[in-house]
Amino acid sequence: METDRIDVVLSALADPIRRRIVERLGKGEATVTDLSVPFDVSAPAISRHLGVLERAGLITRERHGTWRTCRLQPEAVDELGTWLGGLQPVWDRRFDSLEAVLAAQRDHTRVVRASSATPTVTTDSQEQS
Repeated sequence: METDRIDVVLSALADPIRRRIVERLGKGEATVTDLSVPFDVSAPAISRHLGVLERAGLITRERHGTWRTCRLQPEAVDELGTWLGGLQPVWDRRFDSLEAVLAAQRDHTRVVRASSATPTVTTDSQEQS
């Protein structure tokens, strides 16, 4: 997925209403009316959200008489998933590094606790002082 397209898709998904619309369309096509039900926003606002998703290539809208149906474009979602999957090795390395730091910290804490738990032995000459 090219960088400009990634930017457009991520920008479209930055809005929680649009993410919920995409989630809903992941279950199957729906009418614009059905998509607007869960939201306390106007019909023109829903239409604007759908326009953003359509321009990003995430959905398609079709007119069937007086009804407009929307459908998720799985190719766009797949492309985004592939792009995000490419970042996985970076995150794996970072988590491995974090795990090593935390293990070293745990080991250090154990050593400090063990050394502070060891009783000190005093000699007779130290007790007389």
